[in-house]
Parts: sequence; structure tokens; C-alpha cells
Amino acid sequence: MLSWDDPLGTGKSEADPRLAAERERAAQPDPVVVEAALGSVRRQEQAPASPSGTAPRESMEPVHAEDKRVVNGLTDVNQLAPFRYPWAWEFFLNANKNHWTPLDINMAQDVQDYHHRLTPQQRHVYENVLAYLTTSDVLAMRNIGLAVMEKMTAPELQIYQARQVYEEALHTWTYQHCIETIGLDQGEIYNRYRVVPEINRKIQITNRRLHSILRADIDLNDRDELTNFVMSYIFFAAIFEGCWFYNGFSPIFALQRQGLMKGTAEQLQYIMRDEVLHCAFGIRVVKQIFVENRIPLDQAAIRRMWDEAEAAESEYARYILPRPILGYSAESHIEQFRHTANRRARQLGLEEPFPGARNALPWLDEQANLRKEKNFFETRVTEYQTGGALSWS
Repeated sequence: MLSWDDPLGTGKSEADPRLAAERERAAQPDPVVVEAALGSVRRQEQAPASPSGTAPRESMEPVHAEDKRVVNGLTDVNQLAPFRYPWAWEFFLNANKNHWTPLDINMAQDVQDYHHRLTPQQRHVYENVLAYLTTSDVLAMRNIGLAVMEKMTAPELQIYQARQVYEEALHTWTYQHCIETIGLDQGEIYNRYRVVPEINRKIQITNRRLHSILRADIDLNDRDELTNFVMSYIFFAAIFEGCWFYNGFSPIFALQRQGLMKGTAEQLQYIMRDEVLHCAFGIRVVKQIFVENRIPLDQAAIRRMWDEAEAAESEYARYILPRPILGYSAESHIEQFRHTANRRARQLGLEEPFPGARNALPWLDEQANLRKEKNFFETRVTEYQTGGALSWS
């Protein structure tokens, strides 16, 4: 079963109390690693200066894994191995096992459902979920590809993020494919984020975080800049992808549970697999930056970030669900956000922002699992996996 707490299928959960001691040990900087890093800095400082007007002289010293850093590293970013972060390479390998395109999924029944079976209220839900997601995945792509990836100083991290950029583009293609196949007015759907305040607010919050680190002059050796970078990374990994996307899919899954828009839901199930890895990878990177840089986070700023995200999600939920549809309501959507936010906070090692929030949609994790049998002679095979079996439990 797909697990947000164990996306690589290791059998370990971030929430498992037995792992508390292990996490505590992992959070402590290794004195040997710290000393190696200082040695790397000293070697760079002692290297002969390049003559004026010439390119910097490259050290002929071999790259040592212990010298690598997530950010502000001094090793050769073109040399993949030896790995400092083998887990990042495992993320890349696992991501490549979830290979698909939106053309693999039959959407014929969705066309029939939308035009002849959905109520006006259900169409309102469907259209606005797509309107939000179309813009959001473009922002996710720009964040990783333009603001984050170039700041990584270990190539094994960049390689997974390169795959992530591709996946965000693939997700955008998927939403466009749904909109085009159903026959929706593309200009109207794509512009809703500009004219619907409840959608626009979430986009503007995201844009603000993106533009705070999308600057050519950013210097992550500056503690304030590095702290802001980490806050932005936490937002995108834990809130934007880890909570807002998760909740963003659930209204479509609610329609699927009624036997409606099953093709679109299946598309989102494939996207969900990608997003599980994006969220988990981002949280892992943030925790590694904590270890390597000992960044003290402003707990009040973290609290404001959760509260702002929850307020925006609440407004959005009440807009797309002014009245409940069968098995789904704005209240359940909001409560599920709070429950998921607590999970993300625990994974980060932070205090739960919404203590006591209940799992309002107990079917959601199961719904997000793609375990279907297809008749080979009646449909295209979309369950293929390259590079071996893909385990999500």
C-alpha cells in the first residue's frame, strides 16, 4: 500500500516511535564529517589563486563523499560518485519505475459522465479542481527547476530533481489532456486562478514563496538567506505538495467513488505516486540541511505558515464545495488538510500544528493506491513498470 510515511517501501514509518532514537542519532552532526568538511574548505582556501582574467583553477584532488554538502558545497558538482547521499539516488531509481503518460488512460467514459451524468454542483467541483491544479504544477516545476535545483551542490540531488521537473511538466500535460478531452473552455478554465479569489489566494501565497528564492543574487552562505531558502523548501515540500496537492486530488477521488470521472481519477492516482516521492524527498533534503548547517527555525514563522495555508485551504474548500456532494464536504476537506499537516510536521521533526485533527477521509490512502487488473485485450496496459517491481508498501 502506498504510504506517505514510507514512500520507498523500506518498512519503516517516520511516525514509528521505535525510530525516535535512530532519528535523533541521524540529526546529530558527525564530528568526522564536520572535520572533513573543514578540511575541504581549507584545501580550497590554500589552492593557488587563478591569474586575473582566467577561469578558476580546478583542484586535481579526488572528490571525497564526506566533503559533499546539500548547499554551499565545495566539491565538483559534475562528479556523481562516490555518493554522499545514496538515498537521493534511490529516489531517482524509484521515480523511474512509475513511468506513464496521460495517453495511456481511456477517458471516453469521462466525456460521457461530464456531459450527461454529473450534476451542476459536481461539474463545479471538477472544473475548479482542474483550474487550481493546472497553474499549481507549473509553479512546482518552476520552483524545482529554476529556484532550487541550481542551488544544490551534490549531483545525486540534482539528478532526482531533474526527474521531478519532468514529472511536474507531465502532470501539467495530464490536466491539459483532461480539459481538452472533456471539451472545456481552456481560456476560461486556465484563467480562473486570476479571477476566482479563493483559487488566486493559494497561487499568490505560492508565488510569494517562489519569488523569495528565485533571485540571481541569493547567497546561501548568508544565514538569513539560507533560513529563508529552507522555509520556502518546507512550504513547497510539506504544504504545497504534501498537503495542498493531496487535498487537491481528493474531490476527484470522491467522484470516482461514485463511479464518476474514473479516467481522470486514474490519471491523478499516477500523479499521486509522483507527489509522494516529491514530498518525501523535499522533507529529507530539508532535514539534511538542518544537520549540516544547524539552522535555528523561527517557530512563530512556522506557525504563521501553517495558519496561512490552513486559512487559504478553508476558503478554497468552501468555494468548491458550497454544499456537500455524496461522501464529501468542505468540512471533511479542511479537517483532512489539518490531519495531513500534522503528518508532514512529524516527518520534519516539528510540532504538530493542529493537535487532535482526525483522519476525515479514511478511504483516501487506499483510494490513492493504483492496484487494478486490466483485460489485456480490452485496454492498453498501464500497469507496466520499468526497471523491476515497484513496491509502495
